Amino acid sequence: MDEQPVRGGGPPRWWRHGPPWDGVAAPARWPWRSTLLVTVFVLVGSSFAGHGQPDRVPLDPYARVLLIVGSVLLLWRHRYPVGVAFGTVLAAVLYFGAGYPYGPVFLPVALGCFGAVVAGRRWAAWTALGVLWASHLLIAHWLYRWLPPHHDHAMPWGRELAVATWLVAVAAISELARTRRDQWARDRAERAQAARRRADEERLRMARELHDVLAHSISVINVQAGVGLALLDSDPEQARTALTTIKAASKEALGEVRQVLDSLRTPGDAPRAPAPGLDRLPELVQQAASAGLTVEVEGTPPRLPPGTDLAAFRVVQEALTNVVRHSGSRHARVHVEHGPRELRLRVDDDGPATGAEAGGSGNGLAGMRERAAALGGTIEAGPRPDGGFRVLAVLPLKVTSKEDDR
Repeated sequence: MDEQPVRGGGPPRWWRHGPPWDGVAAPARWPWRSTLLVTVFVLVGSSFAGHGQPDRVPLDPYARVLLIVGSVLLLWRHRYPVGVAFGTVLAAVLYFGAGYPYGPVFLPVALGCFGAVVAGRRWAAWTALGVLWASHLLIAHWLYRWLPPHHDHAMPWGRELAVATWLVAVAAISELARTRRDQWARDRAERAQAARRRADEERLRMARELHDVLAHSISVINVQAGVGLALLDSDPEQARTALTTIKAASKEALGEVRQVLDSLRTPGDAPRAPAPGLDRLPELVQQAASAGLTVEVEGTPPRLPPGTDLAAFRVVQEALTNVVRHSGSRHARVHVEHGPRELRLRVDDDGPATGAEAGGSGNGLAGMRERAAALGGTIEAGPRPDGGFRVLAVLPLKVTSKEDDR
């Protein structure tokens, strides 16, 4: 992930989306490089600081051991943040108590407490900083009489205030980093949830497309297969016509299924064939006629957005399929009407229903309602007062939805 500023200024991308690693937990590798760098910096910096503080005890092997121990403890800051926070504080307290010069000895303490806060051990880090400040206060204003260097004086309260300010700054920066880390974790969880939701929506869309394609074609094939079986002996020519219809319907179904699967395999590419729309309404009428259903079409469909056009086609297709499968009527009417804002599709048959699933299967009606809802439209389906069944779809002509973006 590039840590480049976003276009137009502002913080780099990692500040908004988190560090390069994806997990919430810290990296599992030992931070030996940063620890080595801190150790060298503390040793060299303390040596330079000692030259400017002649009134303090000069650095000796014991002082260097304390500096090294306090810095090397940072190797375990990801695995044992509480122990590292208190360990670095203890090393610093012993260092101050021995009268050694002030300097970068505070750096391991800051990093140790920072790691504890970011790891979620806030109270441990705050307690460690409080112990450091209380110990320093005790040494600088009371125990200095009995501790080296000899003839030392109490620390001015102005310098004590500076130490306290430094400790508060360390705590504040640590809390800010923890807040950002929590925000990164929430953002990652929200992005993962959004990705799962998009995947679920895509699976639902694919299932709906396959259902609409296969249900219509298989219904035609089923009817024609029954006709062919019934007339195989008595009227072979009519049976041949039924088999020809079965072949054409199955070929068309395979083509549409292949188109749907192609869009699934290469979602970023343009589809090889345009999505069906109401301009193919005559094909639906012809297919319904081959299944023994006479369809009358009233009205002329307008130019529609791709998503609305596909949804309108699938609604009519599913409604005619349900008439073929579940209605005793061999006659259906499709009425197309549009105004400045909406398209109204009405599919009627005269009934009666021939099975328990009058009006269509639950999946078919649910798919039609999902398509309409995705575009901001509605579907009403149910028996008519004078008999038969009606499907009424109202779809907006101007749509800004996911369906149209595909």
